Amino acid sequence: MKKFLLPMVLIAGLIIFFTTDLKNTFSFAGLATNYSVITEFVASNQLASWLGFMLLYAAVVALSLPAASLLTLAGGAVLGWIAIPLIIIGASAGACVVFIAAKTVFASLFAERAAGFIARLEAGFKKDAFSYLLALRLIPAAPFWVVNIVPALLGMRLLPFFIATFIGIAPGTSVYVAVGRGFDKVLARGEVPDLSTLQDPYIIAPLVALGLLSLMPVVVKRLKERKKMAEHK
Repeated sequence: MKKFLLPMVLIAGLIIFFTTDLKNTFSFAGLATNYSVITEFVASNQLASWLGFMLLYAAVVALSLPAASLLTLAGGAVLGWIAIPLIIIGASAGACVVFIAAKTVFASLFAERAAGFIARLEAGFKKDAFSYLLALRLIPAAPFWVVNIVPALLGMRLLPFFIATFIGIAPGTSVYVAVGRGFDKVLARGEVPDLSTLQDPYIIAPLVALGLLSLMPVVVKRLKERKKMAEHK
């Protein structure tokens, strides 16, 4: 029963989300409608709001729900800069829940869902799992849930996974929260923000550059291996 407890909780959460009105609650339209009520509650219950937001973010990531981006921007608008550490902690914890589940009874199911990604990422993880995961976290190119489970299926340990995730999501989280801060006045007027801002090069380019920089240890290691092979010939 202990082995099945975590998967059962995750499945129950998914069922509740998609069979109730919760899926409609996580939207910018809903946030704009209730923005004044939410900000008043946060102002009166600051610590409880911070803790609740962090736990909510962890749950969303653990259940792989399509609401993390909304929560990040909403956190920036409602909570301010404190949202950055709350999101990083919550997202890292939620990712670890999925990682642990992928190593237990969900291993075969996850392996089948992520088969294509596993084949493409396996070589990189075998070379330097930490640097490769760090790059995948910095560059938002692969689905977040896939990057949560592939390292588990390829034998990565939990502590390096947590550290790489914690560090890797920090820059992107900071950028999104900064954008969310700019949505504050828009939401206060009951309007839906323009999300096309997130596609601007000034947001994407720095994250890509950081991701490529994190791959430098892998590149240097491969160059050294090629040099040794050439010397032995």
